[in-house]
Order: sequence, then structure tokens, then C-alpha cells
Amino acid sequence: MIEPTMEEIAASSATAAAPAARRAPHTSWRRVLSDSFRYFDPRREIRHPVMFVVWVFFVFLAILTAFPRAFPDVAATYSAGYYFALTVILFLTLWFGHLAEAIAEARGRAQAESLRQIRSGMRARQLLPDQTTRWVPSDALHIGDLVVIEASEVVPLDGDVVRGAALIDESMMTGESAPAIRESGGDRTSVLGGTRIVQGTVTVRISASVGHSFLDRLIGLVENAGREPTPNELALGVLLASLTAVLLVVIVTFADLSGPSGVVTISVATILALFVALMPTTIGALLPAIGISGINRVAKANVIAKSGTAIEAAGDLDVLILDKTGTVTVGNRLAVQFIPAPGVDPGELASAALLSSSLDDTPEGRSIVRLAARRGATAPRLEPGSYQVLVFTAERRMSGLTLKGGQEIFKGSIDSMEAYGAVMPPELRDAAREQSRLGMTPLVISENRRPLGIVALKDVVKPGIKDRIHELKTMGIRTIMCTGDNRITAAAIARESGVDEFIAEAKPETKLQIIEREKAQGRLVAMSGDGSNDAPALARADVGLAMNSGTSAAKEAGNMVDLDNDPTKLIEIVSIGKQLLITRGALTTFTITNDVAKYFAILPAIFVTASGAAIAGVASLNVLGLTNPGIAVIATLFFNAIVIPLLIPLALFGVGFRPRPAIDLLRRNLLIYGLGGLVSAFAGIWLVYQLFIWAAATPLVGGIGATLSHILPLGGL
Repeated sequence: MIEPTMEEIAASSATAAAPAARRAPHTSWRRVLSDSFRYFDPRREIRHPVMFVVWVFFVFLAILTAFPRAFPDVAATYSAGYYFALTVILFLTLWFGHLAEAIAEARGRAQAESLRQIRSGMRARQLLPDQTTRWVPSDALHIGDLVVIEASEVVPLDGDVVRGAALIDESMMTGESAPAIRESGGDRTSVLGGTRIVQGTVTVRISASVGHSFLDRLIGLVENAGREPTPNELALGVLLASLTAVLLVVIVTFADLSGPSGVVTISVATILALFVALMPTTIGALLPAIGISGINRVAKANVIAKSGTAIEAAGDLDVLILDKTGTVTVGNRLAVQFIPAPGVDPGELASAALLSSSLDDTPEGRSIVRLAARRGATAPRLEPGSYQVLVFTAERRMSGLTLKGGQEIFKGSIDSMEAYGAVMPPELRDAAREQSRLGMTPLVISENRRPLGIVALKDVVKPGIKDRIHELKTMGIRTIMCTGDNRITAAAIARESGVDEFIAEAKPETKLQIIEREKAQGRLVAMSGDGSNDAPALARADVGLAMNSGTSAAKEAGNMVDLDNDPTKLIEIVSIGKQLLITRGALTTFTITNDVAKYFAILPAIFVTASGAAIAGVASLNVLGLTNPGIAVIATLFFNAIVIPLLIPLALFGVGFRPRPAIDLLRRNLLIYGLGGLVSAFAGIWLVYQLFIWAAATPLVGGIGATLSHILPLGGL
């Protein structure tokens, strides 16, 4: 059996080619810096509880630094340089967090700049009830209005083609250079505002109002305007706020140790610094950037997610429902094998097959021609008027040529050939039955009612789909293939592709029934679709991926839209969702272990150096040997601030992800980010501490060393 070549698979695939490379978005750093300072607005800060606490402490400490005499209780421990240094570091902690969010939003905003230019100055030819037309601004159109669009004109708003057909350039939205066909009737009627007609004339019924079109929604999403926190983000925010509240109780206890009757003397600035250093500020500062970058990564994959919740749901999926045609398979059957009848030369069969399909422009017919040509077959030149074409119909189920002189070269199913008068040899019938058992479609090639043999057509599994499905299994996701084919064909494709389960002879409502069944068992389900009959299932699924070429009903029902019209994009979306969740989990793990290290680095230094050995056992915890409490506090707080910008690239681009079982990913995160957070904090604080000690004791250029020695306290706190 000869397998089809990659060229044949590509030629027969209904899936669009990979999108053309887009121009890299340009990030305006002036806007980024402006936004990072604008985010100090308390109305924005209060959305993030952890960073809002830092903001409150920063404001309070700044007031103490500027007006120390207004607070008599602070005077005993007040040091202008020390308070000023801590105020500056708190400012940097906030600013670095703002910078991460501003960069993430700028990356999304840059992707929307070209889209915004598309809709400027749009006009449309509105079709009036009396069948006359008039030019109106696109802003004047309403849902239900009809517009006539001709070649070289731009579609003003989203709509559905109700008359005509056209080639449409969607490259400004999808990046795909090949025009797409949109026509009235069927499931390929939807057109997007901002796309351009290349050829043809269509009448479009507007389906979206101004400001609510797909282009408007696309711009808003990639700009992250009004992005709401996802449930996972809210849950993590509650956890971080709880940890902060618990830490507050601990710090208040330390404050009680301060004062004339206390064990040590601790200033207000030190207490605030301890609180900020031990809070989960790293993940608190990077959390918005992680969520925004997840939407940006999905947008780069030419998928528009209507919410961050949909992306996170993709990362938590349990079940993935896949169509067979166009998703698991290339969508068209291809010729893979010739089986001659007893006594028939294989070359004769190949030549007859070539002749019967020479004028057949279907993907199946072209694949028969290619297979016959590879077998060395040739066919006579067909002169105009020397032949008649028998076109395939659902009733006849056969096609071919009648040549001048009465020679008939046909191909068709066994039943149609027997009805035509051909007598099937038992060996040929058995071979056809075996091919059907293997999931192939056998077609009989005959000459003047004499069967010459069969050609086996195979529904070819897409290259690489088996590996992708194996990746999903590795991540614990069950795959269900849904097809309208018979059970034998479906079973063969299921075996070859590696899906866990298949549903044969499926009806349009079957997907919805599967989703209801799986969700009733507490599982998260994803599916793709493009027709109006898919809309109920898309709306019910936790992740519903609608095709851009599909109907408006399908796109409204789904919570994601694929601009490339590639149903297999669901597999890529799952990986992006997994990466988003893993990135958030990894940075949370890093933050917690980082804070543990800060605890053991800063507190022993404070209590040992300020009171000698006043508290038994504390000296043994001073593993870093920090002997200057003031510099120890500043070094710890400075490291706490500087680690945020160092982790911005990780928050924006995500943690490296490979499909693995959940327990393996957990072990990896604990090893790399858990242990890494612990080690990096000990090493980082020690290095910063030594740097400050050296700088304060070294006469640097311009008296910097003298200034530092004044700012960095060499004694108490």
C-alpha cells in the first residue's frame, strides 16, 4: 500500500495554511513609563490587596520621613537617612510591579494598533427597501440593515452573507494571505468588519452594532481594557490576602517587643519593612501581568479569547471533543492502493483508473490520478468532442468517461457497479470487504462493465495528530472523536490517531449530549464547531472554540474564536492554558519559599545584634552572619524589590512547558522554583548586604560612600 505524500495531504487539506508572519508589535516605552507612574492611583491599587498594603505603608512612611516632628512617639528611633532609604525602596517595589503590568498591557495594545486603523473612516453602500442604495458612514448602520459590498470595498461591520459569493481578504485580522470564500447559505456566511472583498459582490445583513463588532471586541481584548480577574486569580488573591493578615499578627507581636519595657528597640520603619519583606509581594506584583500575558499569547496564536476564564479553563480541561473530518483527518479521502481483479494486469488497472479520473476535479479524483501516475500509468490525450463525462451524483454513485466508439471507463461503489451490470469476482468482493474493515472506501474500476480491480481511498490522519493526542493523554486529558461515519471507519481512524473514545454515526445534537454527560460527572469539557447547529454545544462547553469562517451564532456562542479556522487549535490552546496555570503556580511557589528565606535572614540579625543574646537560640538562626541590623533590613527589602523586575520576562513569556503528568510538573516546580526561591533569597540578600557594607566603608567618587555611610545605620534600628 502506498501512503500519500505530504504534498498530497497538503493539497487535499481544507485547513488554511499557517498564517503569514506579522510585523512585530512596537512597544511605546514612553507610554509604558507613563502608565507605570499613573498606576500609583489608589483607586487602581486597591484592586490588588497585597500591593495596596505596600502602597499604604509607602505613603505612611513617606509622611513620617517628611514630617517626623508631627509624630512624637517616632522621634526616639527616627533616623532621616534610614527612613528615606526604606521609603525609596518601597516606592521601587510598587513601581516595579506597575512596570510589569504596564509592559504586559503595552504588548497587547501594540497588537491592536493596526486593527484600530482598519475601521477609521469606513463607509458602506446601504440597500434600502426600494432596492436603491446610498452611501452612509458605518457608524450609521444598525443590526438588520442590508449593505451591498463589491470588489475592493471593505466590510463595514460584522454580518452574514444573504446573497452572492465573494473572495475575502482577512489578512489584516488573521495574518493569512490566501483569500477566504464566503457565500450565502450553509455555514460559511459570516464576514467580519474590516475585511476586504477581493472578488465578487455580496449583500450582507449587519449582525453587530457599532462598538460591539468583532473588531471592536478584538481591539478591547488584546488591549486588555477592562479585564476582569479570573476565578483562579481571585482565589489566589484571597490566599495572598490571608497570608498577609496572618503576617500582620506576627509583626504586631514583634512590635510589642519594642519600647522601654520591651526586649529590643524596633522603629516603626523597621516594622513596616519587615512586613513588606515577608509579604508575598513578588507574586502580588506579577499576578496582573501573568493574566494579561496569557491573553496575549492566545492572541498571538490567532485565537481571540473572550475572557481570561476561558484560557484558564483550557488549562484545567478533562475532556476534549474532536471532529474527525478536518481535525483528526485532513478532510478528504486519498487513494492509497490499487488491487487488481484476478487475471488483470496492475498496469491496465492503473491506466483505467487514471483515465476514469482524468477529468474528475474532486480531491479524491486528483489523488487517484497522482497514485496512478506514480505507478507509471499513462492515458491517451482526450480531444474535445471525443468523450462524454459521467458526473457523480448521490443517486448514481459512480462517475467516469464514455469515449468515442462506446468505450466506458467508470469508477464507483460495488453496489452501483452491480446495478450498472458489472459482475464482481468473489476475490474482488472479499478484497473490498477487507478494505472496508480497515476503514477504507473501496471503489471499483470497470471497463465496459468488466471489473478491473478496486482503488482504496483512505481518510488520512493528519501528520503529527497522533503525537499531539498522546501529549493530551500525558496531561490527563481524555479525547473523544465525533464523526458521522460508520462504526468501522470510525474505529479504524480512532486506532490510527490514538483517541481514547469515538462516537460513530453522530448527529448534530450528539456533541451536546456528550458535553452534558461529561459535565454531569464534574468534568471540564472543550469542543470546536462552526455551524449554527454547533451553537448550543459551544455555549454549554467550558471551552467552546468557534471557527472564524463559521456562522455568527457559532461565534457568539463560543468563548473563543479561531481566526485561522483550524479545529486542531484546541490542542494548542490547552498548552497555553496549562502554561498560564503553571507559570502562576511556579511564581507563587518561588514567592513563598523566598519569603521563608527572608524570615531567617532578617529576623535573627535584628534580635542578635540589637540585644546580644537576649533571646536564647536566636543566634543559631543567623545563618548568613549579618551583624548590622540596619543594613540587613535595607538589603532584604532591596532584594525583595529588585527580584520583581528580574521575574518580569518569566511572567510575560511563561514558564517553559512540556506535556507531563501533573505529579511530575509539581515535583519540577518544587525543585526549580521552590528550592530556587530559597537559595536565591539567601544568596541575594547576602550579596546585597556585602555590597552595601563595602559601599558604606569605601570612599567612592563624589562622596557616595560617605553618603551611604550616613544613610545606612551602623547601629540600632
